[in-house]
Amino acid sequence: MAAKDLGGGAGNNTVIGQSILISGKLTGDEDLTVQGRVEGELTLTRTLIVEPSGVVKANVAVKNAIISGVVVGNINATESVELTREGRMVGDIRAPRVIIVDGASFRGRVDMGDVEPGRLPAERPQRPVIRPQVRPGATPPRPPPPPARSAPATTVERRPSAPPAPPAAPPRPPPPPASSAVASSSEKKEAPAPPLVGAAAKKKVIIKKKTK
Repeated sequence: MAAKDLGGGAGNNTVIGQSILISGKLTGDEDLTVQGRVEGELTLTRTLIVEPSGVVKANVAVKNAIISGVVVGNINATESVELTREGRMVGDIRAPRVIIVDGASFRGRVDMGDVEPGRLPAERPQRPVIRPQVRPGATPPRPPPPPARSAPATTVERRPSAPPAPPAAPPRPPPPPASSAVASSSEKKEAPAPPLVGAAAKKKVIIKKKTK
């Protein structure tokens, strides 16, 4: 079923009014503005515009799509898909250019196509090399010195140390002089006892008494 100028369209833009419900397969070669409800399948070679009051429950294949209402289904666009702030969509989007404005509601996946065969993705531009300009007559700046290389590490071999020497014996005290030794030995000898003179020289007499 092809719809054209439904609900008061004019020119090359077909409008589906708010009170119109279309169910089935819809195709066309003109722009289509949906203010009512469309269910089924929608195929256009031009642009699909879904107003804030419009509801589309269908799989859509168009050139461009501008969604300000509700779309439930997948959209396959050859150029672009734009989801405005008032837009609500549940489904997958496949298009080389996808615009989702802040505030829109979207649940699904986005596929923006693959790289064309034989064509590499754009490489990042290289940063230009800035070389200092030298005025005529001025000495050119010297290049910075190369970083100093660290000296190679030297290996130190540790030899086994000799066993410690035994401790030295303490020095002996010097012997005392001979004179002092003789004097001390003579002092230790006892002096001879003096002879008993007088009463001390008398013999002791033991008297034994006879018993009766």
